[in-house]
Amino acid sequence: MQRPEDAALSRKRPFDPKRTCLLLIDTQNYVWNEEVAARLPEFDRTVRSSVIPNLQRLIAGFREAGAEVMYTVMENLTRDGRDRSLDYKLSNFFIAKGSWEAKVFEAVAPGEDDIVLPKTSSGVFNSTNIEYLLRNIGIDTLVITGFLTDQCVDHTVRDAADRGFYPVCISDACATHSEARHRNALAAFAGYCRTLTTEELLAELPGSQGSRSSG
Repeated sequence: MQRPEDAALSRKRPFDPKRTCLLLIDTQNYVWNEEVAARLPEFDRTVRSSVIPNLQRLIAGFREAGAEVMYTVMENLTRDGRDRSLDYKLSNFFIAKGSWEAKVFEAVAPGEDDIVLPKTSSGVFNSTNIEYLLRNIGIDTLVITGFLTDQCVDHTVRDAADRGFYPVCISDACATHSEARHRNALAAFAGYCRTLTTEELLAELPGSQGSRSSG
């Protein structure tokens, strides 16, 4: 039986910026806002102190390296939300098309040429054409960040692995509503991806300031 440390080593491979995409999952006003902050103070602290600063560092590093940055947001494609998955309907997830709730946080706002994919299910591969786009761009490595670790991030990691991509989860650039849930999720899908911190990823990404400072 392969030991966990051996499995981690077997997943290590170099990053090619031209074939690597930073994916920010659901970093939008619906997921984190003043009401959510008041209701979930632990989540709010993590977002403010860790996730947003690390996402900003990753975005800057990827842009510097000439690598792709892509976003997903939960957002209806129709006015009445009839296009939503059954799960979203049962969960009462209704994020109106073009609404404030569907917008990416200003702190990590997309650039003018970045792709933002509206989705209506937890798994981005199930309700968008992301696989088609990644193949067209020549991406085979997906660096996964955002919200929530044990829901949409989890779906994306597993689906990316099944579809032949090389998924990498950035442990300090994603979060869920409690630290315990976050840790449990990282452990649960660890066998499908490589898990790195922001610092570790930037140190290995050619062309980023982090890689130069570590060399």
